[in-house]
Amino acid sequence: MDHEKFMRMAIELSENSVIQGKGGPFGAVIVKDGEVVAGSANMVVPNNDPTAHAEVSAIRLACQKLGDFNLSGCVIYTSCEPCPMCLGAIYWARLDKIYYANTKVDAADIGFDDKFIYEELDLPMADRNLPIVQLLRDEALNAFRIWSENAGKTEY
Repeated sequence: MDHEKFMRMAIELSENSVIQGKGGPFGAVIVKDGEVVAGSANMVVPNNDPTAHAEVSAIRLACQKLGDFNLSGCVIYTSCEPCPMCLGAIYWARLDKIYYANTKVDAADIGFDDKFIYEELDLPMADRNLPIVQLLRDEALNAFRIWSENAGKTEY
């Protein structure tokens, strides 16, 4: 596979996002069997969606195109080391490999710093900046019971 070609595509998406005034300087391309399945720039601002990072947007497009939530057999090329949310999405999508260009330190240097999220995850819930309160666990467990007993469920 021509890894540099696909990374240049992700970088170009990131540059065009900034030049066109659409959003942040991030781009991602998903490739399967040497063919581009999907690509996206960061769409947070144009979509008014804080989850529309380039990687998540590319994953959504790839899943739609392939008609599957499982992207095994695909790799992602991203112009920057994935943030915690994007990394989680990449794992959930089951992509085989991540190629990245800029580092999270490079991103922090221009104001995209995820360090606080990593630090928050290491804290007990009671010590986090964002209050987290558990309610109605016993009632909510019923949905888990129904899921566990459902022989026709689609596991993911």
